[in-house]
Amino acid sequence: MKRVFILTCVVLLAACGPQEKEPAPLTLETEETKLAYAIGMDIGMSLKTLDTDLDRAALMAAINDRLDGTDAKLSQEESGKIKQAFFIKQAEVKAAEQKASGEKNKADGETFLAEHAKTEGVTVTESGLQYAVITQGEGAKPTAEDSVTVHYKGTLIDGTEFDSSYSRGEPISFPLGGVIKGWQEGVQLMNVGSKYKLVLPSALGYGDRGAGEKIGPNSVLVFEVELLSIGEPKPVEAAVAP
Repeated sequence: MKRVFILTCVVLLAACGPQEKEPAPLTLETEETKLAYAIGMDIGMSLKTLDTDLDRAALMAAINDRLDGTDAKLSQEESGKIKQAFFIKQAEVKAAEQKASGEKNKADGETFLAEHAKTEGVTVTESGLQYAVITQGEGAKPTAEDSVTVHYKGTLIDGTEFDSSYSRGEPISFPLGGVIKGWQEGVQLMNVGSKYKLVLPSALGYGDRGAGEKIGPNSVLVFEVELLSIGEPKPVEAAVAP
C-alpha cells in the first residue's frame, strides 16, 4: 500500500513537469490506487494554494523519507523557520500588490468619477454617489427599514461584470439597511418600477478592502438597478453585502 501511494504521487507530480518521454498512463483499477489518487488530489490542491514553484524532486524525497521512516534532512526547527520565512515573504508580496492595486484603482476611479459627473442626466449627491435615471417608475419609494426586490448588474469602470441577477435568471430580495452604503442611498431615491444607473465611489462600496476576486481595493462600482417591489427579503447576495 505504501509503495502504491508513493508511485502514484510520483506520477501525479512528474506529469506536470518537463518530460523526456511520455509516462505510462495511470489507471485506477484497484481501491488502493483510487485511494492514493484521491489523497494525491488533496495534496495537489493544498500545494497549489501556495502559489509558488516547488522543487518537485525535493518534495518527493521528503514524502518518501516520511513514508519510509528514514531520517529527515531538516530538523523540525529548521523546517518551521523555513516555512515561516516563506509565508512572511509571501504575505509581504501580496500586501505590496494590494497596495499598488489600490493606488491605481483610486487614481483611475477619481478620473472616471470626474468625467462621468459631466455626463448629461447624471446627478451627484452630497455623499458622492452618482446616478442617472434610465426608466422612471411611479410606485412607492422604500425607506432604509424596508426590504426590496431588485434586478441588477454590477460592473467595474472598465466594464468587467462581477455580478448580475439577470445572468442568474432571478431577482434578489434583501433588507435595504443591510447592504453597502451606495445601495442604501441609491435605492431609496427610486420609485418601484424605476431603473437607475448608480455609480459608487469606493467609500460607498467596499473601500480599501475590496470584495472577492474581481472587486479590488478602492474600486469604483457601476450598477444598473431595477426596483421591482418593496417586500419581504430573501438571502442577500454577496455582491451587495455590507
